[in-house]
Amino acid sequence: MKRTALAASAALLLLPLTGCGGSAAAGDGKNVTITVGYQSKTINTVTAGTLLRSLGYFEKELNALHDGHTYKVGWQDYATGAPITAQMTAGKIDIGSMGDFPLLINAARGKQLGKPTHLVSVTGYNLRGGLNTIVTSPDSKLSSLADLKGKKVSTSVGSAADGTLVRALQRAGIDPDKGIEKLNQQPAVGASALSAGSADALSQFVAWPGLLAFQGKAKALYDGAELNLPTFHGVTAREDFAEQRPAVLEAFLKAQSEATDYLDAHPVAAAESVAEATGLPAEVVYLYNGAHGISTFDPALQPRLISALKQDVSILKTAKLTGDIDVDSFVDDRYVKKALGADYAQRLAATATPPTSASASASANEVWPKGSEKTVAFKSPAELLSYVARHKDGIRAAYVPDATTGTLWFADKAVWVADGDRLLPFVAPATARAYVDGHGGARVITYAEALGRAS
Repeated sequence: MKRTALAASAALLLLPLTGCGGSAAAGDGKNVTITVGYQSKTINTVTAGTLLRSLGYFEKELNALHDGHTYKVGWQDYATGAPITAQMTAGKIDIGSMGDFPLLINAARGKQLGKPTHLVSVTGYNLRGGLNTIVTSPDSKLSSLADLKGKKVSTSVGSAADGTLVRALQRAGIDPDKGIEKLNQQPAVGASALSAGSADALSQFVAWPGLLAFQGKAKALYDGAELNLPTFHGVTAREDFAEQRPAVLEAFLKAQSEATDYLDAHPVAAAESVAEATGLPAEVVYLYNGAHGISTFDPALQPRLISALKQDVSILKTAKLTGDIDVDSFVDDRYVKKALGADYAQRLAATATPPTSASASASANEVWPKGSEKTVAFKSPAELLSYVARHKDGIRAAYVPDATTGTLWFADKAVWVADGDRLLPFVAPATARAYVDGHGGARVITYAEALGRAS
C-alpha cells in the first residue's frame, strides 16, 4: 500500500509539462488570468485561500493596479499540496499555498524540473508544532507513544504530520521505519481506516485531528507541540511568474495581509465564513483559527520558521522524497517586504512567542455560547468550567489551553487533572501523567468530575 501510494504521488508530481513554456498568468494581452492553487480544508492557509477568496481582497487589489490589464482570478482547490506543486511545475498555477514539508518538495521539484519556485510568505504557524496531532480511536487502549510499537499508524508521507510522527517516535526510542507499520494515506482515507479499525492511530495536520475529536471519532494521543519545533504553512510562487508580474504578486501579498487583519479582528465571523465554504464545523475552524487558536497568522517570513524549515530537510531526505535543498535560495522575502512596506518590519518585531502555561491560561479559556456572534473569555480553566456547568444547554463550544504546551483543545475532549484547588487541562494523556508524576497529590479526573468540582 505504501509503495503504491508513493508511486501515485510521484506520478502526480511528474505529470507531463504541458504548456510549460508559458505562464499561467496568460491572456490575450489585455485580459489576464492569475491562477491560485489552495487547499480549502487545510484551514491553516485560509488567509491565502478560502478566506481570502470569500473576501475578494485579491481581486480588489488587482483592480487597483490600473496597468492597462483586466485581471481575472482562477481559484483551484486541492486536498493536498502535491497536485499544486505538479501544476506549478507545469506552468499552470502561478501562486500556491501548502505546509512546510510540501513546500520543501515544491522547492525540490521546481529545481529538478527547471521551473523554480520561491517561498514568498507565511500563512498560519505554531511555534511549538501544535498544528499536528496523533490521535487514536475513542475506545483505544493506547495511552502513549510507546504503545505504538508494532502498531499500524496512518499518515501522509511527505507531510508535516509525517514529520511529527517520525520525530515523536524517535524521541520515544522507536524506529519510525521498523518500529511501526506506517500506512501512507490521504487524511480522509486515514480517518476512515481509524474508524474501521484497520489503523491503530492517525498522525495528521490541521484540521483533521480537531475535526475527528469534535465528532467523537478520535481522541488525542500525542500533542505535536511536545516537540517544541515550529510548523507552518506558506505561499509559494513560480519564479518566472514573479519576475514577469511582480506587481501582481505584491497585490496578492497585500491582499493576504488584509485577510490576516480581518481574521484577527473578526475571528468568529472568519470561522463562520470558512466553515460555510468548506463544510467544516465552525467550532473546529475556531479551534485552530480563533482569537487564541492553535494557529497564529502572519505573512512575515520569520527567521525561526526558516530555521525550522532547514531542519525538516533531513526528514524528507531520509524518506528519499528529496535530496539536498537550498532553503536560503528558496526563500524570497523581496515581494512581501515591498508589499507591506514599513509594516513588514513591525510584524517581524511583534511575532508571537511560544505560549507558556501561565500566559496561555491567562488568555485562552473561551466559551462560544449558542446563538452568539462572539466568545466569552475566562481567566482560568476553573472559571470556564464553572460557566459551562451553569449553562450546559447553551454552549456551542468551550476551549482550554494545555497546561504544559498551551495548545488549545476542546474542554470536553481534554484530559483533566486536579491539583489541589486547581483544575488543569491537557491535550494528551501522557502530558497529564507527566504533570501528575511531578506534583504530589495531583490526579487525573474525568470531565464530569472537573465540572462538578468547578460548580
